Amino acid sequence: IARALINDPEIILADEPTGQLDYQTANSIMDIFEQLNKEGKTIILVTHDPEMAARAKRIVKIKDGEIFY
Repeated sequence: IARALINDPEIILADEPTGQLDYQTANSIMDIFEQLNKEGKTIILVTHDPEMAARAKRIVKIKDGEIFY
């Protein structure tokens, strides 16, 4: 995450950032993303974890190649 933030990007792409983490660490990572979002950053996060997805302001699902809002 630190490497992704070094150039102060406006958009952060995160592909399964919590996928291999324990619950506590995953929540810490999501806390960081939420704070970055409050600071005006756009976070595009891919996850298969419904609990982590539920923390997002907006959820877009892809199923069988179709996008659902």
